[in-house]
Amino acid sequence: MIPKLPLHSPRWRDLDGVKAEEVQALLEQLASTAATRRDDAWKQIWTDLTGGLMSDGIVYDGAYAALPHIVEAVAPLPPDQTVDFWVDLGFIVTADHRPPVPADLEAGFDAALRLAERAAIQSLLAADIPAQVCAQLALSCVAFAGHSMGEALERLLDIQDGLLLVCPGCESDTEIESFTDPAPLPTEVPGLPDPLPVRPEGHPWAAVAATVRAEALGEGWEPFLRVARDVAATGIPPETPGEAVLCLVAGIVAVKGTPQPAAAEWARHLMSLTGHFRCWDCERTWTIADGLAENPDGARPHPQHRPAQARNSSDRPAVTLGSAAAGPTGGAPAPTRFRQDGNAVVAADGTPWGRIRVFSDSAPGGFDALAVASAPGGPTLVAGAGAGAGVGAGVGVGVGETGAVSLWDAADGRHIHDMRPEHPGRIRSLTALPLPDGRVQLAGAGDTGTIALWNPATGQPERELTGARLDGVAGLCAVNLPDGRTLLVTATPQGAVRLWDPDTGEYVGSLNPYGSPIQSMAAVPLSADQTLIAASDTAGRVHMWDPAVDDPWASGAAVQLNARALADADHRAAVVAAVPTPDRTVLATGDHQGVVMLWDPATGAPIGDALPVSTGTAGPPLITATTLPGDRTVLVIGTRQGSRLRVWEPATGSVAYIALDVTLTCLTATGPDLIVGHDRGALNLPLTSSTGQ
Repeated sequence: MIPKLPLHSPRWRDLDGVKAEEVQALLEQLASTAATRRDDAWKQIWTDLTGGLMSDGIVYDGAYAALPHIVEAVAPLPPDQTVDFWVDLGFIVTADHRPPVPADLEAGFDAALRLAERAAIQSLLAADIPAQVCAQLALSCVAFAGHSMGEALERLLDIQDGLLLVCPGCESDTEIESFTDPAPLPTEVPGLPDPLPVRPEGHPWAAVAATVRAEALGEGWEPFLRVARDVAATGIPPETPGEAVLCLVAGIVAVKGTPQPAAAEWARHLMSLTGHFRCWDCERTWTIADGLAENPDGARPHPQHRPAQARNSSDRPAVTLGSAAAGPTGGAPAPTRFRQDGNAVVAADGTPWGRIRVFSDSAPGGFDALAVASAPGGPTLVAGAGAGAGVGAGVGVGVGETGAVSLWDAADGRHIHDMRPEHPGRIRSLTALPLPDGRVQLAGAGDTGTIALWNPATGQPERELTGARLDGVAGLCAVNLPDGRTLLVTATPQGAVRLWDPDTGEYVGSLNPYGSPIQSMAAVPLSADQTLIAASDTAGRVHMWDPAVDDPWASGAAVQLNARALADADHRAAVVAAVPTPDRTVLATGDHQGVVMLWDPATGAPIGDALPVSTGTAGPPLITATTLPGDRTVLVIGTRQGSRLRVWEPATGSVAYIALDVTLTCLTATGPDLIVGHDRGALNLPLTSSTGQ
């Protein structure tokens, strides 16, 4: 007998999920099954009951009271009748979201797991089980034994289709592609601690050790099966390396799974998981077993191994961030993965790269927009906009119903001043307007549709555009016309794209004749006297307009992007950005899958190969572009609410990766400096090394 919460106890009313009456009904049916040997009825009741034990991967605390009753009633049944029950129980005890076991139920639940371990192993040894179910049952037994490798149960439902591993160091996902058949021998037999830890109490795994035979998988696999037998003999204590436990699971499947050819194939695939993978993000190498478990205890990166099957889904060559492909001495390749370490940028191996400058007076609340304002002969300034709190009190951005714009010196991050007065509503879009006489204005707009203009030199307002309340603004940009004027272009989610004279505040024209709802917009200069406007709508289409043409319906006003190229790539643009290159400005488009394409705005044709999706890059895209020393054009790509950046040099196809400790909201760049807006403020991150790297 194991300790159980009585079914008549009022304590059941305090527990979520299953009810005592439902448990009682299942127990009555199980008692009948024990007498009649017919199992169909109890299995249906059990299936119905599981919804009260776990839902959408969340275990109810009532499960901890119900399972001791149920496990004790199921354990005496014939082993071949209970295989599916033990697998179901394995999924419950390894679910992603499990509340702590209440103290008064802990002894009973732990005892139920010990009994489940013994009974499930009896089913494992006695029944003829399809190979995949055999693997699930073996991992359930591992979970009942209390080893973390049991948590791989959900991830190994169908390993032939590939796996997604989680890096124990940085928590990035790394993909293992579909497995080859036959699976190759791993390059190294897993090691075991010396001396081997042994479970102090008696355990039921000795019989399993006796079943794992050398001939189960054929030539070359005996060393791995020897590890499997050694692990079983110890009873799988929690300290056992995960890759060694996978050897045991594979050995069990090879012997007990059916039919034998399929079982051998499954076992070889499982055994191949005893190797290593290299995280695409932090570039450290881990055991695959550590990537399968949730926060595995004792996980340590391996100093030498490189992966055979793990990959970054981008197949492009990856070189250094902002420097040549070779290292400092011209020999070994420079690093391609970087991470934030406090106020420094370091390579994946810890080598210093450069310092991060945090803009002074950045504050909680974050930024939604950034812009670079440069006047001839003056300093380069960076403006950040979001929601205001205490403007004039030295705080750039905070939380509130009003918007604020703050200005910093790009060179040292020093706070210059805030724009006055506060903007009505949080500011979502910001742009600088370089005027013909050398002046610069800042334009900001947001949720309310109000568009305000400021003088960045003084922080004082210039004007609010008359009639500009458009119920939200999706984008702002500046455009230079052949007649010398600079106009402000505004776009709304409802599809109104309008031209404004910033000096007079007058509305002077409109674009977007079809009225497509706009989500992103950019000005793309073709020459000194022609600039096009590119915009993506909410359906992922890209529109090109020439603001110098009075009639936006006029044929040939602007060349549209090649429709066939867009369709062939299945590319639905969510963001557009202008990309300066040494000889022209091109257009970049990015989608929610992480793909970025370049286009010639004069012809509408795609340029070169796209930047493909890479692990962890899906989501609302952020793109900025800049020119590094040596006339090298790079694009920096991130995702809103993400924390990873890719730095892509289209001319070489090289990609570098940066992992930050902030949540991204917006990006801009000035020369080799990347300006990152995030949920707590803004920072300046170097794209070229300041440490001689």
